[in-house]
Amino acid sequence: MLYVDQGPLHVPALNLAIEEYLLRLDPEEDYLLFYNNDPSVIIGRHQNAWEEIDEAFCRKEGIHVVRRLSGGGAVYTDRGNLSFSFITKDDGQSFMNFRKFTEPVVEALRALGVPAALTGRNDIQVGDRKISGNAQYASGGRLMTHGTLLLSVDLDRMAKALKPRSEKFQSKSTKSVRARVANIQEFLPEPLSVEAFRQHLLRHIFKGARPPTYELTPKDWEAIQRIARERYDNWEWNFGRSPAFNTQTVRRLEGVGTVDVRLWVEDGVIRSCAIYGDFFGERPVEELARLLTGLPYRREDLAQALKEIPIQAYIAGLDQDTFLELL
Repeated sequence: MLYVDQGPLHVPALNLAIEEYLLRLDPEEDYLLFYNNDPSVIIGRHQNAWEEIDEAFCRKEGIHVVRRLSGGGAVYTDRGNLSFSFITKDDGQSFMNFRKFTEPVVEALRALGVPAALTGRNDIQVGDRKISGNAQYASGGRLMTHGTLLLSVDLDRMAKALKPRSEKFQSKSTKSVRARVANIQEFLPEPLSVEAFRQHLLRHIFKGARPPTYELTPKDWEAIQRIARERYDNWEWNFGRSPAFNTQTVRRLEGVGTVDVRLWVEDGVIRSCAIYGDFFGERPVEELARLLTGLPYRREDLAQALKEIPIQAYIAGLDQDTFLELL
């Protein structure tokens, strides 16, 4: 197994692109990768991005939202988290065998005095508190098994980022299971930096030996950056690929009345729109609904479209910004 040190890189789109690149690099080689992201929510392949996050909070706080290749639930990561990824040949027996890949990690945690254990299907916990979530992806005879290690993550920020208005959405997407989480730091006798934690894991996994390494070349980086641009830094992949869903927002507004906006979104595009309420308007609100139909369900596109639409002609007293928040 070769250790890949990508350096002090904290961009989630690039880190996930490195994983994908290594997955396809050499069909006979196994790789180990550690990475540390800027604040981000990494959502599972089959999830509805809007159902998993508080989109307004993430946008305000500059939290990246990136969809990964593997299934499973959404995770929050920041500089206090260390993610690991084992990229190996698929022997036909290792998919869903999380123990095979997490056992070295669990043993390394126990060596630090952390009473960790693999529980359920794919979590590492201390007692009833989750410190790591894991997922897998198989393709072309290759297998990627990756997970998070919550060392000193901002748990308050995590709770706010992963707090969607669940009553607003209805879809058949894979939902995250909200669990009680904890930082590994809580179970250590003294604080440990992410880098020191990485080095401890490497020593444990490679039995104290110097890890054989693979150095990423300029050609590798060119391919990695292309993957990031085309997939992980792309709205169509991160949001547009969400499963079809309904969304409904009802709000009572002073001087306006009750406004009830209902959307059907598929492939990231508003396929139908209906607006109800006890408000007044000079023009038929069905016309406004038709103007929104066909637009990407992306804040920037909706904001641009609303600049050209006289909202108050349809819903008296309602300004563009408030209507945008309703959408």
